[in-house]
Amino acid sequence: MDKPAILGGEPLLKEFLPITRPYLPSYETLEADIKKMMASGLITNDKYVKKFEETARNFLGAQHIVAVSSCTSGLILAERALRLKGEIILPSLTFFATGHSLLWNNLTPVFVDVDPETFLIDPEKVNEAMTSKTSAILGVHTYGCPAPAKELEQIAHDQHITLLFDAAHAFGAKIGNKNVGTFGDIEVFSCSPTKVMVTGEGGVCATPHEDLKKKLMAGRNYGDDGTYDCDLLGLNARMPEFNAILGIQSIHLTNENIEKREKIYTIYRKGLSKIPGITFQKFPQNVKVTHKDTPLLIDPHTFGMHRDVLLSALEKENIMTKKYFFPPLHRQKLYKEYFPLYDKKLPHTNHISENILSIPLYSSMSEEQAHAVVHSIERLFEHREKVAPK
Repeated sequence: MDKPAILGGEPLLKEFLPITRPYLPSYETLEADIKKMMASGLITNDKYVKKFEETARNFLGAQHIVAVSSCTSGLILAERALRLKGEIILPSLTFFATGHSLLWNNLTPVFVDVDPETFLIDPEKVNEAMTSKTSAILGVHTYGCPAPAKELEQIAHDQHITLLFDAAHAFGAKIGNKNVGTFGDIEVFSCSPTKVMVTGEGGVCATPHEDLKKKLMAGRNYGDDGTYDCDLLGLNARMPEFNAILGIQSIHLTNENIEKREKIYTIYRKGLSKIPGITFQKFPQNVKVTHKDTPLLIDPHTFGMHRDVLLSALEKENIMTKKYFFPPLHRQKLYKEYFPLYDKKLPHTNHISENILSIPLYSSMSEEQAHAVVHSIERLFEHREKVAPK
């Protein structure tokens, strides 16, 4: 058992360990409402969607909630409804959807660097990137850790621009006593199967603005506000009733879900922090994190092997990992025109993306599985000279 699987030993995990798995309510809690929904024949954007929106509003403490088909469609619609133009400041260390929403609206992404320890958008860099063409900041609560929302709110206020958040990872996160979902002009959550709160596919838009809520409600229905005379270019971004039924029960499980994730994260933190060359995302003070992902930053010189070698070696141990987020947006083919503009300006983004590796974390993971992941990485470190010979 002392020899890693990549060197011919036995894997520590006999069964494949996925990087994530949705934490779902029991079918019994859904069955009665599913039967009612099926009997009614009303299967999309009806009473259960309204109940889901009310449940989400109460949980988040947000003023207005609009359910949509995905976080991506929510971002696209929000940017359209806000009539944004010109340049939008955002981090490049994020998932595709953050940037894609801007391109769908013919907006120009302006990428800024992240803090090297928190991996979150750097407010100082946001200030430096301001021009007369800037119309909004698009912050990201990366890996479920809240972005510096209060600092970004101050910048947006001073510059008289819009503040949006891609909150895909952060349903249930907090800054102080305030829930994520109550900052900026709008925050948009994802409810896809990899997230803490799950509707199957879906998104939640949280805003303090009633007029924006009305536009989003029209926008998710092609732009029809009920008059059949559109003045907003909308989408078919409605949430099905089944998704809403699932989401209502999932919201009730959110805090329990995060607590279970926290226990697994604590095992990782305690075990892996001892290993030279492995560091964790640093969380700002007084925040609650959802632990949507557990990213490890691997220093190849100190750890003795590159992130990509570790990924391959863990795969042999039946452990799935992901390089979230590599490559960063500014280095992707779709965004290649922005590469020369930003590559040298984003040293922290480049360094993190080249060395980051997310390991499995989900609520139904056992402590034994988490310890096995730790032991697998320890064992690889002990055999680093053979696993990654120089």
